[in-house]
Formats: sequence, structure tokens, C-alpha cells
Amino acid sequence: MTSTPSRSWTTERIKALLDLPLPELMWQAQQVHRAHFDPTDIQLSSLLSIKTGGCAEDCGYCPQSAHHDVGLKAGKLMDLDLVLANARAAKEAGAARFCMGAAWREPKDRDIDAVAAMVEGVKALGLETCMTLGMLQPDQAQRLADSGLDYYNHNLDTTPEFYGRIITTRTYQERLDTLQHVREAGMKVCCGGIVGMGEDRAERAGLLAELARLDPYPESVPINALVRVAGTPLEHAPDLDPFEFVRTVAAARITMPAARVRLSAGRRELGDGIQALCFLAGANSIFYGDTLLVTGNAEVDADRALFARLGLHAGAQTTPAASASPAAAAPKVIPLQPLASA
Repeated sequence: MTSTPSRSWTTERIKALLDLPLPELMWQAQQVHRAHFDPTDIQLSSLLSIKTGGCAEDCGYCPQSAHHDVGLKAGKLMDLDLVLANARAAKEAGAARFCMGAAWREPKDRDIDAVAAMVEGVKALGLETCMTLGMLQPDQAQRLADSGLDYYNHNLDTTPEFYGRIITTRTYQERLDTLQHVREAGMKVCCGGIVGMGEDRAERAGLLAELARLDPYPESVPINALVRVAGTPLEHAPDLDPFEFVRTVAAARITMPAARVRLSAGRRELGDGIQALCFLAGANSIFYGDTLLVTGNAEVDADRALFARLGLHAGAQTTPAASASPAAAAPKVIPLQPLASA
């Protein structure tokens, strides 16, 4: 099934979804999820920081920004051999997709050849590839596509109305322009946002509306929970009700039915119970391993144990099966399967 956008997903309509009683919202999300995916299948991705710190952007949540004093020393671009060693380890641990992130506002042309070589090397290991390098120009996006890059990650972060309170060094339109360059180069889009930055429910609905109305909407949608890092402007952001995070996941599943909805930053802080609710709400991908850029992530063994307790398994399938539209499809009951070994 293609990831076609729905212009009918307005902020108001998604806000009405988020306002539903949680059992009703979860039931609707389950209908959509089962119409497009095996509900016990979780796609595993691993994320490596290939260039850490020193970013010229002033994103209020990010410890990699040069504007914030968090005690993080800026590093150089990682050597190819070390990147490939990390990719092999991720594959051995069960990851199907390997994501590489560099703390740049935008890559320089001289950087593109180096990261393209990383893509080629990781692809040769049999892994899907994803990169997040900041803003791209059309020729840079095409060079990455030519190297075999499967996905490019560039998050919208939040709704346009809230965006200026979080970031001043890059406009919302510049983010949209990069996504367009990625699409025109023939790559798939990984694009989501962050919840818990002080936004309200209507603003979370606005973010989902922006994502759902992309043409097409992203194949991969990371939903991040703010990780409050000392030294960043958002270190004292108010606590987010964890059920608001679950609601956001459920609404993402309903509005972008064929996407992989991924639990990303902040997953460890959610705890097993809230993660389980997120899987019931339609999340079917996680970042997996012990490194998530510069914040912690759940340990591999803990993830495997949680999957076993819930009857979930790490599947090789990375794209949804073709199916009828969610409105027309009856719920599909699929037997639980054993956890796949790494």
C-alpha cells in the first residue's frame, strides 16, 4: 500500500482523536494497525552518532548544539572502518536498519563522499540504511540516493506555531525543503517529532497533521519523548503525562496507517508498561542497542526480555503488506510468534 497523504487530517480532527477516551482511541488504532501490519512484529533499528557535538543549530532540546554548555566535546567524523564495525555489531544484535547521525546544520560537499562510502559499506552488510545529517541541497540528496541510502531522517520536531520557541537557527520551511529534496532524489523519508517540550495537546495534533499531510506521508515516523539534559534550555521542561505519549502514538498510527511508527529518544524513561501500551497503540519499531546519539537507550537484553513477556518478535519485514483501507478492513487476528534469535 502506498503512503498517500490525507488532506482531511486537520489539526482539529486529530485533536478530536486525541481527546477520545483512551480505550476508544486504542481500539481505533488497533483496527488500523492490524489492517496493515502483523501486530506482534517489531522492526529494530540501531542508531550511531558518526559525528558528535558542535552543531551550529540552537535546538533547545539538543545537547549536541554548540550553543549549549553540556560538557560535550565536539568530535570529528568517524572513520569508515569503525562505522562498519558498529554496523556489524548492530546486525549481530538483531537490527534490520542502521541509522547514522551527524551533528551538522548541513553537510559540506566534501563530507558527502565520506558518508556515501559509509552507506555503501553498510548496505553491503545486508542492512537497510538511514542517515540524518541536517539540511540537504538537491545535489547532495541525489548523491546520497546514488550511494544506495534507503531513508533520510529529518524531523519536523513540532507544530509550526510552537517551532519558534524551540529553534531559531533554521526555519520550518527549510525543514520541508530538505524533505522535498529527499523525495525528489527517490529516497524514503523518516520524519517525526518530539513530545514533552511544553507544547499542549492541540500543538501535538498540529505536528501530526503536518506529518500526515506530507505528500506522501513518511514511511518511518519516530516519536521522541523529550530527554531533559542539564545545560539545555529545556532541562526544566514540565513532566509529560505518559498517557499523552501513548495517545500521540495511537494518533500517529491512525493518521499514517502504512508507516513504521518508532519509539525513539526517551524510550527508556517510559518504562515497560507504557512501552507495552505504545505497542498496543500501533508502535512497531524501536531504536535498539546501547547508544542513541548522546542519550541512553534500553539494553539489548532488556528489550529481548520485554518482547518475550509481550509475545512480540523482531521481524525482517520492513514495509507493510498490501491491504484494504483501514475503514473497510476487518480486524486481523494473527497468532503470537516466538521471539526471533539474534
